[in-house]
Amino acid sequence: MTSAPVLGALAAFAAGAPPVAVPVSVREEAARVVLDSIGCALAAVETPAGRIARSYADVLAGPVRDTTVIGVGRSSLHGAAYANCELVAALDMAPINQPGHVAPYVVATALAVAERGDRALAETVDAVAVGLEVAQRFASAMDTNRAVVDDRPVLSPVMGFASSIFAAAAAGTRLRDADQTLTADVLGIAAATSPVNSLRSWQLHTHSTSVKYGLGGGLVQAALHAVLAAELGHRGDRMILDDATHGYPAFIGTRRWEPEQITRGLGQQWTFPAGTHLKPYPHCRVTHGVFDALAALVEREDLTPGEIESITAHGEAWATGVPTYMNDEIRLPVDAQFSFRHGISVVAHRVPPGKAWQDPAVVHDPSVTALMERIEWRAHEGWADAYAAHPSARPARVEVVARGTTFVEERDFPRGSPSPDPATTFTTDEVVAKFRHNAAGVVTADSVDRVVTALTGRLSTVTVRDLMADLDPTGRTS
Repeated sequence: MTSAPVLGALAAFAAGAPPVAVPVSVREEAARVVLDSIGCALAAVETPAGRIARSYADVLAGPVRDTTVIGVGRSSLHGAAYANCELVAALDMAPINQPGHVAPYVVATALAVAERGDRALAETVDAVAVGLEVAQRFASAMDTNRAVVDDRPVLSPVMGFASSIFAAAAAGTRLRDADQTLTADVLGIAAATSPVNSLRSWQLHTHSTSVKYGLGGGLVQAALHAVLAAELGHRGDRMILDDATHGYPAFIGTRRWEPEQITRGLGQQWTFPAGTHLKPYPHCRVTHGVFDALAALVEREDLTPGEIESITAHGEAWATGVPTYMNDEIRLPVDAQFSFRHGISVVAHRVPPGKAWQDPAVVHDPSVTALMERIEWRAHEGWADAYAAHPSARPARVEVVARGTTFVEERDFPRGSPSPDPATTFTTDEVVAKFRHNAAGVVTADSVDRVVTALTGRLSTVTVRDLMADLDPTGRTS
């Protein structure tokens, strides 16, 4: 290990060598991420992406169906992990941890491994915390999609969330009680079998692929493979994270590699809670500050879509002009999730945030598509300075022309993000309310209550099998 400090430090952290005490506040934040992720999965069961995930889980199931597909039924370890990741991510409403959409990978892997191994919910939430911390550390070492040079956004030509494989593998191997040596092999194998970083092609090619910025279920499969292959005797590359020229940094195309960001204070300092963003809207996070401002404005002025002559939205500069975000031709629900004008129009129609946004009646509503033609997105002139001052800053302004008047509303930070404004951070009550809304009609009210109690109460009294039994509609009925 001494010749490979980055991978060695990560292996020690994931394996708990020495044992890593997860602070109560960190465990609580990880539990909120788990609860929110499960709710997003329940909300997505009947979506097009959800149906694909369910069908593929059947392909992967085999004769042993001992692991739960959330809101669906039973599959194999690999089938459930695959489907749950896809379900969590389907509506684009799941939590965001750096470098991006990490929660679906980590939560799906941890829940599947823990259910198969009959692990306690408390230790599973700790494993999720470890995975989220690993992801945050990698994000701090690599290129970011919000880099600013001379007050202008600069995007790397190769970007994505492939490094999340280490987060999923770390959570999974921790729940298999691997020691530091075996965990090092797991992480080395994960690096060598990592997905590619496909975010930029997804952003620039329309219509964009419906697997979004990469197939999440595929990343989870690769993480599980790394865990099990190491256990069966495969050896990982111990130097793969410490060789910037021929190792993992080169694989994923990052131009910035600062490995000291990964290892500094690892196990003593927990950085992921400050980078956790919870999403009130099933839509690209870039738009949420604009959505918050517009929702408040149309509610306060009691504006109807027919009264609105135009909407000018000022938001994140780096996303302005990106084809996937500027797309107006909505063929599939996934197109609506990332079309800025479509999302703004839905907010102006005062559709309550949640799975209803993906209902075809909303996605293809003629009134929604008609208003899109009167909406313009512009770069906010203060974005670069605001972001430099605080990493959660997303300055947003909307100007709505209606009734012969121009109405204006502004926001500095979107709801759901940690910020200097305590009102933007989701309370646990808000996370629970979102979960209840997403779970309604998929599992029973009693099951919803038990899941909420398990993840907001005394974690040590519940096993993951208990939790997942309440998320299997073919099982418990009361």
